[in-house]
Amino acid sequence: MKKVYVTEEERISCRKVMEAFSEMYEEQDIIVVEAGNYGFVRLQWLREREFEIARVYSDSGELFDDLWEIWFDYHVLMPVLGTSAVELDYEEIFRLLPEDKQEELVRKREYFQSLCGDTIKQANTQ
Repeated sequence: MKKVYVTEEERISCRKVMEAFSEMYEEQDIIVVEAGNYGFVRLQWLREREFEIARVYSDSGELFDDLWEIWFDYHVLMPVLGTSAVELDYEEIFRLLPEDKQEELVRKREYFQSLCGDTIKQANTQ
């Protein structure tokens, strides 16, 4: 008998999270794939024909929080690349952004949550 590391309920929830963040896969060198009984795997593109397995998930809340953090960090950092602000941590950079941009980023988390529905366990908020 095969050992199962993810419940069917969490498989469905993780699949929703994976699909909710699909736009991120187009802009970053990252993807999440389903790994059968093992759950879901976040892969990071290294170079031609090579991926790094960054993490394995069997909990939709953890998957959501990690993907959100990656998405958030990327979108906070991109506007300051090439400036001295790049030396600051993400929270400091976020506070430097115009208020409307901060609100836009917060609304984006709500958007991702709405795509996932009520099935994910929310471990924490940004």
